Amino acid sequence: MRLKNRVAIITGGAKGLGRAFALKMAEEGAKVLVVTRKDTDNLQKTVRQVQTMGGQADLFQADVTSPEDMQAMAEAAVKAFGRIDILVNNAAVYEGIKRKPFHEITPQEWDLVLTVNVKGAFLATRAVFPYMRGQGYGKILNLASEVFFTGSHGFAHYVASKGGIIGLTRALAVELGPHNICINCLAPGFTDTEASRGLADVSKYDTSKTPLRRLEKPEDLTGTAVFLASAESDFMTGQTLLVDGGRAMH
Repeated sequence: MRLKNRVAIITGGAKGLGRAFALKMAEEGAKVLVVTRKDTDNLQKTVRQVQTMGGQADLFQADVTSPEDMQAMAEAAVKAFGRIDILVNNAAVYEGIKRKPFHEITPQEWDLVLTVNVKGAFLATRAVFPYMRGQGYGKILNLASEVFFTGSHGFAHYVASKGGIIGLTRALAVELGPHNICINCLAPGFTDTEASRGLADVSKYDTSKTPLRRLEKPEDLTGTAVFLASAESDFMTGQTLLVDGGRAMH
């Protein structure tokens, strides 16, 4: 098991990609703390699924935009499992976003998306840093998106936030490296999740521009996530891995 005895915090862990990451990391031996702001029913479901498969998991309810909540989250992980080795910054505003021309996006909506998607990752990283620094080891995985490379009509705030995540990752790689903490990005394409189904009819997604000719599933991302969270990527930091079936290439 590639993550045996490691402890992972996964924000946005109630469903979708977050749940898939939690299940796969637990399968690889990690103890996981799954976090969400309000969807406690699904959060409990994620924990039960991990426990059913023989893994160790706990849950924590927190708002990633709150410094106090993020500090409490880190403390809860250490209290439950003794350390923090992995942080997956998966929480983001995505579900419920309505596509609209950039000039129709209100300043309030812009601020919400950027605050959750970028500031949230910053605050979560800031909260776990003292623990990772103290043990001289850590892996942080940020979620970017294919849209950073391709653009996306009507999603200016979301695209900007994912560009911000990539910039934040590169900046923090420089600062965290001396402490033996690696931070990288995973950039999915359009993926069949509950949130995506709320945005569009996923059965009508045009896969003709995707060389692998199918819609991405959460499980398509978990192998890369484990790689970035494991010792296999110990000399890799500040990078963005695009996992989208070849739709965008760079």
